[in-house]
Amino acid sequence: MRPESLLRLLKSVEEQTLYPNEIIVVDGSLDAKTEVLLTKTHFKDLFYFKVGTNDRGLTKQRNYGINKVSENSEIICFLDDDIVLNLNYFKNLIASYYKQPSALAIGGYITNEVKWEVSDLLNTPSKFYAEGWMRAEPSRMKFRKKFGLLPDVPPGFLPTFSHARSIGFIPPTGEIYPVELIMGGVSSYKKEVFEVLQFSSYFEGYGLYEDADFSLRIAKKGNLYINTSAELQHYHDAEGRPNQYKYGKMVIRNGWYVWRVKYSKPNRKAKFKWHATAVLLTLIRFTNVFTTTQRKAAFQESLGRVVGWWSLIFNKPKVES
Repeated sequence: MRPESLLRLLKSVEEQTLYPNEIIVVDGSLDAKTEVLLTKTHFKDLFYFKVGTNDRGLTKQRNYGINKVSENSEIICFLDDDIVLNLNYFKNLIASYYKQPSALAIGGYITNEVKWEVSDLLNTPSKFYAEGWMRAEPSRMKFRKKFGLLPDVPPGFLPTFSHARSIGFIPPTGEIYPVELIMGGVSSYKKEVFEVLQFSSYFEGYGLYEDADFSLRIAKKGNLYINTSAELQHYHDAEGRPNQYKYGKMVIRNGWYVWRVKYSKPNRKAKFKWHATAVLLTLIRFTNVFTTTQRKAAFQESLGRVVGWWSLIFNKPKVES
């Protein structure tokens, strides 16, 4: 349901210094706008598939697309439709597999969501520092620090109580970093991964955190990396996203699910810290009702988080192995 974003992405693919062997578009739109768009434009080696109700939704469409990939393909890349690639994205991404031959999956690096600066070496609490770089420390992390709830592992890894630092906390050094979490919308995988794993059917529709689930299951079998030289931009498109109430429920329930994918039997301390962090982040989100202009959205998401948290008492998700 985002034809304009898709066209912008495809134009950036067309300009790549290393062009993909095939492009597969799996369209779950409820209208024909994307189909019409692609009949009016031409992109080399593009294959278009329109799916119905049974195959609609992020994880279902990815699994559908995998089954359409050429037998000769060795690396399968996924891109959300609201992405724009830098010229050398595929060249640098594919080069990663030669530099890290053990890699089962490698993610790209979004450059327009975080402002990094050269470190001022002051180590002020308002900044996050890493390898000679610094970025603003979000307010939620400042509050988590006050309550002893900061992640105790590097960015891209899942703490025992979950609630990790995202890939956005890895600095723009141009280097390749080991991780166990990569973002699905800017991801790539060796084709052999899909001989033993597929995207989980638990994540229906929008599928929040489906990428974390898949990453953690891959990490049980081999190595994952982020290549910070495989650069792209992410321009969030509101079309096709769930309402804020449903999103809030997903944050809690899907977050709990992903946590238990890695830690099926967390200890009492980890359980306490997971719930404490979830409650704290919900309270912080609720304050946005009074501190931002998006008051309705903040209230709806906060309500969804509360309902999602209480639902865990009576109806916990069943976690796939």
